[in-house]
Amino acid sequence: MPEQDNLPTRRSYSDAEAAADLATYQALKRSVSFHSLLVVALIGLILVRWLPHPVFALWTGGLCGVLNTRWTMRSGERLVDNRGVGGFVLSSFVRIGLFGIVPVAFAVLGPWWCMAWYFAGFFLPLAMFAFGAQRAFVRK
Repeated sequence: MPEQDNLPTRRSYSDAEAAADLATYQALKRSVSFHSLLVVALIGLILVRWLPHPVFALWTGGLCGVLNTRWTMRSGERLVDNRGVGGFVLSSFVRIGLFGIVPVAFAVLGPWWCMAWYFAGFFLPLAMFAFGAQRAFVRK
């Protein structure tokens, strides 16, 4: 029985803490969507005169990134609620197919490096959420 004495104790997680964390998550989700679109729009407005095609790719990437982030989060929420992976896997394939073809279109229609502008906008919401979640959910 001495092995059980060395096990770390589990921290209790109250309903109030869970509700507070869920509220923080929902606020962060809304904030990241808004701020990502705002950053992409402002950068695009500044550069659209000189780089119209890359800026359009940036704007499209930002919009697709927010949609992908929201869709991924909603799929994850459903996965937690329903405990069924089928819908999550199916939505993953649809998201990869849908949002994966868009940068290829930018590479084909314009300079190939416009694809990088798309990806900058696309991954901005994910990066902002990761940074925000790291700061919001630090346990003291």
